[in-house]
Amino acid sequence: MAVEEVGSAGSEQAWLQAVHSFIQKNLCPTSKDPCIQLVEAVVNCVKASWSSSGGTGGLNLPLSYSFVSVQELKSHQHLSCCSHLAWSSTEYQAWANKAGPSTVPLPRERLLLLGTLTDLPGDLDSEYRDGSLYVKDNSGTLGCELLDFDLSWLGHLFLFPSWSYIPPAWQQSSLGSGHLELWCPPVPVLPQILNHGPETPIRVLYPETASQLLRHRSKFRRQQLHLAGELVQLSTLVKTHRKHYFILSLGGPSSATTPMPIIVQIPSQLVWHHALRPSCSYVLTNLQISTVRGFPRRIWTTSPSSALISLDPEHIQEFNVEEFISEAVPSPLPIPSSSQQHCNSSRNVRMLSYQGTVTKVLNGPAGLYELDGQLCLCLAYLQLPNNGRAIRPGVQLELQDVHFFQSVGGTPMLAPCLRGTVLLRGFSQQKSPKQSPHSFCGVVVHLRLLLERHLGLPLYLWTAKALEEITSKLCPRLLRHRQLLQSSTSGTAGVGELLLAPTLDALAPPGRPTRNVYQEVLEDPHHCPLQEYSLLQPPCSFPALAAFKEDGQRRAWANFDPVTLLPLPEVAYLPSCVLNSRLAWSWVCLSPSVFQPPPVLLGVLVASSHWGWLQLRDQSGSLPCLLLPKPSQAFIDPRLIGSLVRVERFQLVVEREVKSSFPSWKELGMPEFIQERRTKVYVLISLDDALILPIPSPYSAHPSTRGSPQAKFPCLEGPRKGQSRLLLLSHKECLMKRNYQSSQGAGPLPPKQTLSFHVSGTWLGGIQRKDGDGWGLPEPVGNEKQDQKVFLLFFGQSIRWFEFLHPGQQYRLIIPDASQPPSLLEEGESSPLSQRILELTGYTSCLIVQDDWVLEPGNPQGIPGMLAISKGLSESSLTEILSGSSPGSFVSFSAEILSRTLCVPLSETTQQGNFQASQCGVKLTVALDAADVASQIPLDIYIEAPHPPLPLGLLPGTRVYFQQLERKVSRFQNVYCRFLPSSYLRILCFPTEAPVSSSLPHVYLAELQGDSPGLTQASASCHVVSVLSVQLFWICAHCTSICVQGQCSRQGPPCPTQAAVSQANIRLLVEDGTAEAVVTCTNHQVAVALGLCPAEWDSLMELVRVPGRVALHITRAGAQPEFTGETDDSLMLFLQTLCASPSVLRPVLLAFELERKPTRVMPLEPPRLHRFQFGEIPVLTHMVPRLSLSCLSLRDPEPPHVLSS
Repeated sequence: MAVEEVGSAGSEQAWLQAVHSFIQKNLCPTSKDPCIQLVEAVVNCVKASWSSSGGTGGLNLPLSYSFVSVQELKSHQHLSCCSHLAWSSTEYQAWANKAGPSTVPLPRERLLLLGTLTDLPGDLDSEYRDGSLYVKDNSGTLGCELLDFDLSWLGHLFLFPSWSYIPPAWQQSSLGSGHLELWCPPVPVLPQILNHGPETPIRVLYPETASQLLRHRSKFRRQQLHLAGELVQLSTLVKTHRKHYFILSLGGPSSATTPMPIIVQIPSQLVWHHALRPSCSYVLTNLQISTVRGFPRRIWTTSPSSALISLDPEHIQEFNVEEFISEAVPSPLPIPSSSQQHCNSSRNVRMLSYQGTVTKVLNGPAGLYELDGQLCLCLAYLQLPNNGRAIRPGVQLELQDVHFFQSVGGTPMLAPCLRGTVLLRGFSQQKSPKQSPHSFCGVVVHLRLLLERHLGLPLYLWTAKALEEITSKLCPRLLRHRQLLQSSTSGTAGVGELLLAPTLDALAPPGRPTRNVYQEVLEDPHHCPLQEYSLLQPPCSFPALAAFKEDGQRRAWANFDPVTLLPLPEVAYLPSCVLNSRLAWSWVCLSPSVFQPPPVLLGVLVASSHWGWLQLRDQSGSLPCLLLPKPSQAFIDPRLIGSLVRVERFQLVVEREVKSSFPSWKELGMPEFIQERRTKVYVLISLDDALILPIPSPYSAHPSTRGSPQAKFPCLEGPRKGQSRLLLLSHKECLMKRNYQSSQGAGPLPPKQTLSFHVSGTWLGGIQRKDGDGWGLPEPVGNEKQDQKVFLLFFGQSIRWFEFLHPGQQYRLIIPDASQPPSLLEEGESSPLSQRILELTGYTSCLIVQDDWVLEPGNPQGIPGMLAISKGLSESSLTEILSGSSPGSFVSFSAEILSRTLCVPLSETTQQGNFQASQCGVKLTVALDAADVASQIPLDIYIEAPHPPLPLGLLPGTRVYFQQLERKVSRFQNVYCRFLPSSYLRILCFPTEAPVSSSLPHVYLAELQGDSPGLTQASASCHVVSVLSVQLFWICAHCTSICVQGQCSRQGPPCPTQAAVSQANIRLLVEDGTAEAVVTCTNHQVAVALGLCPAEWDSLMELVRVPGRVALHITRAGAQPEFTGETDDSLMLFLQTLCASPSVLRPVLLAFELERKPTRVMPLEPPRLHRFQFGEIPVLTHMVPRLSLSCLSLRDPEPPHVLSS
């Protein structure tokens, strides 16, 4: 026991010695005299606080605790902590459990804190007081928050028995320091002198009398009076134009008394804000009447000699104002009142007071929190002292005079304006989460948008959500938070603000009236941005590209209905192979208006080195895109790569590929017949509709100018060394897989299929070397008069240049590696093309474009003797396309795509009944334009399998330029074209969102005579002269063989399905008084031609099912019909009678197309000599051949209108 007492005494002595050293260093004045009395006072204070807890464990001093200075906390304590003097582990655990089961409580440290409470930061002048409180010692000052404060504590030394330290939220010394949270009243180290009140009663005014004196400012110009009353309203601390102030209102004993507002703006009096408590009574001394800018009426303000005193009825006396006013006091001015609850007539917005606990931080930079798990709290419209540094989950708040919204976005919301205030009623036991420096940038950009745009609450909430979406899309992998959120030092808006500007300019244009603080706090009825509340439909959203792409796919497949994709009257006659081929490819174009809210596409523009197309990319993924500067213009500037692209107007295209095996049209509603689905999703963008922002440098807070975007291709920012040469591109081949092996690979690897493309062109001038920021003069070449043709091969990483290279444009090929020999751009290098092939084709060199080489738009300006060369798109004439000298020639033209279908050889469809979409060719039907042709001329273009990766945008309605297509003539003498590996195409114009439907022109049949291209589709009023032939039959839906009695007649293995579909065709001879024509009608058109209703038509086809096929042929007028098919005479007689009846031979309105296409190269038959017999007189005349027409639709003409008398 004696040893223990000796050890305890030694520990106490060491502890006391440490206390003495600490006090001497951090609390004593700078004089060398020891502060023995101060040390004794501190030790006694610590002993008293330690013994009062009762949990001392028999120790006189807290030997496990050590003193800490302000500077040590700021420099060494990087994590949140708390210290509670003389708490046991059980007491601390009970306290920590209040934080909640899923939270991390503040860790405990055994530290003792001493310091002086002050309202002055550091050793600055008094004018720098802003109402904040600090703990000060010799090492520095540290901001603090208190739950309760007494003005008498200022300037006194205290021991803080229970406190927590929260380090700076942004772990950067330049962005601020941490703060203290003082959980309980401090303990004075030295005894304080008690204030017993004034010796003589204070003569005070009450609010009702004070409001009357505002009319007589001239009478009391030099009078400083005292006001007394109950605190009924307390505004927040406001900072405007580097001036801090707050406004309080005192009320009388009666609730009917009009509160009297008082402005406190003396720097030394701003600390009163911590001491004032609503519903308590106070006396403010030495007030004066004055006016303030921005408020039209006089108001009471404090003077430098004013003081704040708690109201004690024994020490006050009501002031007799009649001693100074001889005349009668006029009626008081209407002074703004501060009711605890009132309504806005427009949206019924209430004001109330509320006390609750913060349970979640919804959006810290935007000032959005969750209260009690059920309310949303918006603190953006309130200037919180020190940016509300103590507000985090677990803190208890008292809200005075806040706006209550029943539902904003489905959640009740509280939002204080400048009239209200937020008071701390309990600190949080939870550990403060670390925040990165970008949080501070986020606070600044939210506040900037709120103040400059004068945003209402719904629009501000949308702005906060939009900024959150943008940040999650781009940061931190594509953009640093600072690059996105921080504004420039010159006040220029940052990238985040620029991305929101197009939407906010329409809803809240800048330059709107700014907030008037005095009117917001003092006026009644109340006016503030929160009163102007109205429901807001979200103007747009910034979805993640991966989610948006998935949503587009979901919508496209939700609208996929095989029944609606095929025309209903025609679908019943389609065999299985045709049915499935028509369903194999379809597309959907989705505009932003389809989505709610409308999406805004936002991402970084990149070039894919895997597929060769452009992409928008964010952190979630990428979305392929097709960019078009303007109609018929090429996208040639790769310097835009790496820029931010924002697009509101676009077209989201979803191409759907389906592998299906529907037996017939009756099973179209059964999804089990669909084996595979594939989609290709991309977006069509016009650069005129896009906002392009170059990404700022990480060390620059604002984007650079639009004219010099920073590209993100390797070395594209401009190599300091290197060589280059200008190139005029003449031809470009398609992107496809070819057998190449890079010359860089030294191993004997065999060539493999690699995605690649070729371009050819002509060098313009000699080699140029880097000269500062530009290029020097070109070096002389051997023979300047001879064209130096070059062949460039792109594969591997270099295919990313595919979208930027177009024939007729100039480019600069840059080799950034200065170690490359100069002859490389003159003689080329070893390549897959032998020297013999180069000589035969006329090329002087062949180059394999390496991954680090750069291509940029050429600019020959400044080169002596070099003029800008611009070559337009070469196009073949209509005559060369339709009637060229020989098949196999090459043609180039621009045309609009009418339709796109997948095609497959017939042998595969008949044997397998289905096909693989990936092995099918693509057939594009395009419309050729000509000035001397009345309508468009259709032409088929085949991209055969195995075809190259199809470019994006080959959709019906798109205008495309085709180069070097092979012109072919079919066995039916129709012209068509083949797309070869050496061919090239370029999108000129996107399809219109709402195509305009035009009616067919109404013509006479004689207008269609002649051999020059003319109308291909039209309508005419005709009369059916006779029926030339009728065929009715049933075929197998799988193999298209004739079905007899519903059974397939094909010899061999049975078909997998026994479904049969009906087929019909009829040939009619029609005339309109100018010419005759033979019209062919098929399937459902036959029923209309025969004048049968659907029920009669179905009955007729059921009778044909037994023989399988019935045909009737009439060779000439008046001849007996010829019948084909095994059937009874009654069916034949019915068909013969029906075809000769007036129900068939009748006037009709016919829509048709020419069977002889303008692309058919076979010459027309010459007019033939025909003999007519008019009674006994024979007539011999020349007759032009009958027109051959295919029926598009057939209907009876409208009955003539009968005019009444």
